[in-house]
Amino acid sequence: MPDIEKIYLHTDRNVYFTGEDLWYKAYVVRASNNLLFDLSGILYVELISSNSDIIIRNKTSLEMGLGHGDFQLQDSLDVKPGKYQLRAYTNWNRNFGDDFVFKKDIEIIDLFESHDKSQSVQNNVTESKSLKKRNFTNNPYKIAFFPESGSLLENVASVIGFKAVDLNGKPIAITGTIYDSDNELVSTFESVHDGMGKTQLLPIEGKSYYAKIKTKNGFEFQQDLPKASQSGYALSYRNFKGRNIVTINTNQQTLVQNPNATLIVICKSRGVSYLETTQTLTETSLSFELPKDKIPDGISQITLFDNVNKPQSERLVYFEKEPDLEVQLSIDKTSYQPEEKVTLNVSSKSKSGEGKSASFSLSVTDTNGVEEDNYDSNICSYFLMESDIRGKVYHPAYYFDSNNLKRLEHLDNLLLTQGWRDFVWKISPKIDDKNSYKAEKGITISGRVKQLFADKPLVNNNVTLALMGEKNNGIFSAVTDSIGRFQFEKLMFSGKTNMQLNARNEKGKFAGEIVLDPIEQARLPIFFKNESINFTETTQIAIENVFKKYTGLNLKPEGVLSEVAIVGKENRVQPFDFWVGARGFTYNRGADTDSYLNIFDLLSKKIPDVTPFKNFVRFLNYKEPPLFTLDGQIVLLNEISNISLSDIGSIWATADIKGVKWYGEESPYGLIAIWTKSFSGNQPSKNQFSSISKRMEGFYAARVFYSLDPEKLNPELDKNTVVRNTIYWNPYVHPDKTGNMSMNYFNSSVETKVKVALEGITGSGIPVVRNTYYSIKK
Repeated sequence: MPDIEKIYLHTDRNVYFTGEDLWYKAYVVRASNNLLFDLSGILYVELISSNSDIIIRNKTSLEMGLGHGDFQLQDSLDVKPGKYQLRAYTNWNRNFGDDFVFKKDIEIIDLFESHDKSQSVQNNVTESKSLKKRNFTNNPYKIAFFPESGSLLENVASVIGFKAVDLNGKPIAITGTIYDSDNELVSTFESVHDGMGKTQLLPIEGKSYYAKIKTKNGFEFQQDLPKASQSGYALSYRNFKGRNIVTINTNQQTLVQNPNATLIVICKSRGVSYLETTQTLTETSLSFELPKDKIPDGISQITLFDNVNKPQSERLVYFEKEPDLEVQLSIDKTSYQPEEKVTLNVSSKSKSGEGKSASFSLSVTDTNGVEEDNYDSNICSYFLMESDIRGKVYHPAYYFDSNNLKRLEHLDNLLLTQGWRDFVWKISPKIDDKNSYKAEKGITISGRVKQLFADKPLVNNNVTLALMGEKNNGIFSAVTDSIGRFQFEKLMFSGKTNMQLNARNEKGKFAGEIVLDPIEQARLPIFFKNESINFTETTQIAIENVFKKYTGLNLKPEGVLSEVAIVGKENRVQPFDFWVGARGFTYNRGADTDSYLNIFDLLSKKIPDVTPFKNFVRFLNYKEPPLFTLDGQIVLLNEISNISLSDIGSIWATADIKGVKWYGEESPYGLIAIWTKSFSGNQPSKNQFSSISKRMEGFYAARVFYSLDPEKLNPELDKNTVVRNTIYWNPYVHPDKTGNMSMNYFNSSVETKVKVALEGITGSGIPVVRNTYYSIKK
């Protein structure tokens, strides 16, 4: 079975206002054990609008399964108010389908526009009180019944889970009664959490069953229950006095047909089998205990097979173990002054006090008057539950909050109703090396060089790759193999970068045609439902408080500017128009050109501010050589020395890096552009098929969260910082060898309640969530 990656993104918040920043930390683990997984080096993180458009896309660099980044939610980047999907995946986990792509819904709100609307908008999910009782023709609700073992069996008592939702998929509270086909009352039931619950039923041979359901507002309807099978096997689980009991049930008819049947029970966790037992069924019921020492933490898939290895029944069970781990998140006070310094401590230790390695991320946010915990997804709920079951889970973090005493009982109801019964690793997918998506350690640029106007490969050709960007530049070389292929692997460059590929034959002349492979795979299909923001009561409270916060100090949210209309003609930078906006010096060929020792002698004596530098030249302002081009194409530094003085037509040079453009990008140490006598027009004189120029997007260079410091005021940055909704963000909270880490930041200037949220994972694969709160008061 191949290794599979699971991905989780911790974001500073889930609801944002236009102009703000979204900050994220990425955790990539091996699906089988939740250990940080150093397989992929690139994580694709996308912000998708409700129109299924990818608005922003980051290539996030991963190291040992960890990475971080951010998005600027600005109108200038086409980020409009609405619901969005945050999506993350690696090239490798595309092999395993959409189920291993991380997805998270976020909301982006226009504060001032929404403030006006929220005055009149009512909660659109409030159940209408005008519904008529017993109106079976227009039922706005639905309920589904799920027998514990997958199907009911005649004359065998079975637990049945159920889930009731409205037309928007939101859970509703219900009560109900079950009747048989003779209209005799059989049992009653009631939802206990988020529209879910369970009941018991003993299906009698020859009878069918239906339920009468009543919602909280009095709406009534009825629905048939699944039909019972005449023969087969049923699997059930219960925890009795701390013992994990698995029971196999059947009816008399099946027992007569298959006396002494041999059945196999296989227990798996995250696709890995940890227990297999063979049982011989001599009676209609057989029970055995699962050994505690073999059961791993998390969801187990218990499957019953017959003697021909055909699955008969399946049950998902969540097992919670007490880890040898104590993670604490503490602050020095419970109440602070506005803009007061906060000292925050994190410890990760064993119960005996030894330091435990871990990687955490920390967000400190203004609650904006919203007191209730919305129980959104977190790293515990995602890695331990959400990623292993089907469908969207409502309030997933509820099941991992130790303050909820009945959370495990309610989690069992969730597994009965949304349990994933055909997970991808159940069939042990095999990856075809030829057709699979490869794990990427870095950016790869590859292709082949072939004969011009023919498909014959050119062997032993020298391929030069030049990368020039705002922060990175480099020149690399490779030689084509026996089929003309070349490859540059594990390239690490960030931001918008210009790529230049040149191919030369063994004599050093440009030759052949470069056929470039796709640098990026086609983007994944998008399945995102177009929904408008639901202005719930809590959303309206938050909008009102944020509105007061900004208007009280006469501020707008970060980055929100009045719309500016720019009228004028479009000005495109031509591919070989290097001198746009730059101050430079032009040297034209003269009678003395051939009298110099070499090209460097000519440059240092004829071009102002150029001085000898090692075996080359440089501008006086810089310690590195400039970018050299020949007839509009980037060339290697050592290739400059081979230029014959008799071939030189003109030279244009500049040290003005702010004005110099090469395909629209700046040159970091100036530019010296050499033009030969044979060059004409705006095209290179050499074979254009042997050269490729392309603008690429490298890794996203994650910004550093700017934290307010009253002792070092920065008026430009601090203007909105004093009231912003994310007060502090730290993606790399790594306790030291003793298990401790301390950090400081300054509060905003607003009186409010603050939430401190820590998420992360230990070196042994234990996901961790810790929250605490404090107040800011004058």
